[in-house]
Amino acid sequence: MNEPPEPLRSVIARHGLSASKALGQNFILDRQLLARVAAIPGSLKDKHVYEVGPGPGGLTHALLEAGASVVAVERDKRCLPALAELRQGFGERLEIIEGDALNVDERTIAGDRAHVIANLPYNVGTALLIKWLGGDWPPWWRSLTLMFQKEVADRIVAQPDTDAYGRLSVAAQWRSHPRIAMTVNRSAFVPPPKVTSAVVHIVPAGQPEGVTPRVMERLTEAAFGQRRKMLRSSLKRMPGALEAAERIGIDTQRRAETLVIGEWVSLARALSD
Repeated sequence: MNEPPEPLRSVIARHGLSASKALGQNFILDRQLLARVAAIPGSLKDKHVYEVGPGPGGLTHALLEAGASVVAVERDKRCLPALAELRQGFGERLEIIEGDALNVDERTIAGDRAHVIANLPYNVGTALLIKWLGGDWPPWWRSLTLMFQKEVADRIVAQPDTDAYGRLSVAAQWRSHPRIAMTVNRSAFVPPPKVTSAVVHIVPAGQPEGVTPRVMERLTEAAFGQRRKMLRSSLKRMPGALEAAERIGIDTQRRAETLVIGEWVSLARALSD
């Protein structure tokens, strides 16, 4: 019978670690909670997982215990000795890369069809998500299971005609399926953040035909850049967008947050043509 893992509080104390506010760190100490996060994508046995910001390795350990092979990118040098101890225990199933996740080529280091599972640093979480939702499709990842502030999670899954619905909602929904898998109370973290968190699970869907991703990005940037204005005003920022909307029958007296995903797809397709 395997001995239970060392309490994460002890690991953190032994290595003299503390969460860095500058790096957006908040550590989770509850190993049962971390195991629940690791279980969200389904069985990880013999699967490849890409993790960002493993910190002292609590979630990393849960992923390895679930049978995954993990590539973990960590920019905080202070955490590397704790992660190296995990490497000793799990061997080649764990690869540790020191670096900034915003600047690495994930497809090269994690391979195609990896599950991305991470308690993302709050200060780079949205930027990483936008990076992973962009580009070629189908994407290099099989699924995304990511911890965000609840406010950001709500924006990702938001429906039209709500305050949370915006550019991030469209980016996440026009060719993938996001859902909030679980909420996490602030008391689960060390130090406790000021807000509740949530884990979002995203799986890719098919890309609508005839839509260029860069056109969708530019379109939503223009429309939601002045979200309180009518489309007839905000779409002037993108050449041809206003005329395309009128051509396909979208009332330009509406505001951006009232358009459903299908309407964004139709408008982006008209502009892509």
